[in-house]
Amino acid sequence: MKILLFGKNGQVGWELVRSLSVLGEVIALSSSSRDFCGNLSYPEGVASTVRKTSPQVIVIASAYTAVDKAESEPALAATLNRDSPAAIAREASRFGSLLVHYSTDYVYDGSGSAPRVETDDPRPLNVYGRTKLQGDNAIQEAGCLWLIFRTSWVHSPRNHNFPKTILRLAKQRESLNVVCDQIGAPTSAELLADATAHAILQTLDDPSKCGLYHLCASGETSWHEYAQFICQTARDLGHTLPTTKIEPVPSSAYPSIAKRPLNSRLDTSKFCRTFGLQLPPWQFGVQRTINELLIHNSF
Repeated sequence: MKILLFGKNGQVGWELVRSLSVLGEVIALSSSSRDFCGNLSYPEGVASTVRKTSPQVIVIASAYTAVDKAESEPALAATLNRDSPAAIAREASRFGSLLVHYSTDYVYDGSGSAPRVETDDPRPLNVYGRTKLQGDNAIQEAGCLWLIFRTSWVHSPRNHNFPKTILRLAKQRESLNVVCDQIGAPTSAELLADATAHAILQTLDDPSKCGLYHLCASGETSWHEYAQFICQTARDLGHTLPTTKIEPVPSSAYPSIAKRPLNSRLDTSKFCRTFGLQLPPWQFGVQRTINELLIHNSF
């Protein structure tokens, strides 16, 4: 099996290189790859890559994810999140390839307190969410075999993310203020990659499993409780942190350029039922991420 992966250096892409390697040959690309175009800023370039490689499976783990910056760069966000996935999907349809794409809880408006299910109407609050939704729709309309996984609050020991930020600040300050009214499930890149590999095998065997799925760790928490857990886990692992207080504050205390959803809960029962998996609690993945960060002092 030949697998084409876009975004090999991202949080999820890095883990996918590992998890997909047991399935077959992985052509893993970044935006700076030379042999083939892996830069989603160039829709025709990535479409040409599909034509040149003729993969059985394509995984897009690259996107425009700078939520606030997207408000001032809507055209670039649309190119990366909508136009390139659409171009790749059209080529996937020509070659009969299975296309795997990652989406986000930001396609919903964050109202209420119930977990979103896949049939709920998406109503994004910002440019990032709108362009991701447009990419989702374009893939579904292209006529290829597809899996779209909507996830939330991704973390890993690599690149920029919430655990790294909290550990860095906790080393510098005696107290922190963290938003308490946004609720979701921190999800490890490792979990996403392993679940993706499992789903790919089953979907190639049974194409009726193609579709849209919510995929994130089980349970829920606020950013404030998440930060408390990060610091306590670091202490339990023998790390000294100056921070003694983590105060809960509302989102209004930190106004952002792009509006964030308050309710990022996602119902994953469809994914678990279809693919026969049990998704671990969010604490499990966070503990692994923190342990890696502390071992390598990489925050």
